[in-house]
Amino acid sequence: MRPSAILESALYVTDLDAAEAFYGEVMGLERIAKVPGRHVFFRCGRGVLLLFNAEATRQPPKPDARLPVPPHGTTGQGHLCFSATAEEVDQWKTRLEGEGIAIEADFEWPSPDKQLKGGRSIYFRDPSGNSLEIAEPRIWGL
Repeated sequence: MRPSAILESALYVTDLDAAEAFYGEVMGLERIAKVPGRHVFFRCGRGVLLLFNAEATRQPPKPDARLPVPPHGTTGQGHLCFSATAEEVDQWKTRLEGEGIAIEADFEWPSPDKQLKGGRSIYFRDPSGNSLEIAEPRIWGL
């Protein structure tokens, strides 16, 4: 057996309000759940982006918790890559720069097939310092 897809991805943030504004307003994602001080969740295509306050998620669930999710969390900056077409990568770069968000890198990935480009990626940071990427799926042969 093997999983068919990644259903959800998590990033840990230092300021939930700033993260909610960034992912909702700048990235245009639809908020689907929120618990103040703990988490905010967004729909992204067929998946879900989970943004957690790491300190809150390290606490064990209360004995009477409706959903006994085990403690989890991390410290430091994470990474997430959003999928986009070549044209959309250009549009995202323009949008992000217009919002005053620095593009840290913008390049074409090498391809084993010298006749084809490997695909383009741009990198930038969210308000918590997480490394975000927008890339063409062909960087992974998709």
